[in-house]
Amino acid sequence: MSTKSRAVSSRGVEEFRPYVTRALPLYANLVCADNTGAKILQIAQVTRYKGRHSRLPAAAVGDFVTVTVKKGPAELRKQIFGAVIVRQKYPIRRLNGVRVSFEDNAAVLVTTEGEIKGTDLKGPVAAEAAEKWPRIANLASMII
Repeated sequence: MSTKSRAVSSRGVEEFRPYVTRALPLYANLVCADNTGAKILQIAQVTRYKGRHSRLPAAAVGDFVTVTVKKGPAELRKQIFGAVIVRQKYPIRRLNGVRVSFEDNAAVLVTTEGEIKGTDLKGPVAAEAAEKWPRIANLASMII
């Protein structure tokens, strides 16, 4: 009989984040949901991702990712920015059993400190991203 020890989480109850399926792999194209001028973003790196050999890193709603601007003004293109994913097409299962899915995959350009580069957000924001990033919650017109 084996004696497996269970891993104990170091996170407290107040920092509990429900599991969200990571539906956006590396090189996925996202819609930019702010007014910085960027139109299409591409995921270049998923920060704080613990992966497996030969598996592409993937991100979910509320994750901080490194992106490049693929479509937009010339001064933003071919540069690296930080972004937070605010919507994903793949359904998010909430604790009350409801599944929420959006019609596009979208992100907001932010700095490394969490400050939003734009001044306005377009479209709804998932509640998972809003509770993790308070600056995004302040600017969001609709939180679902």
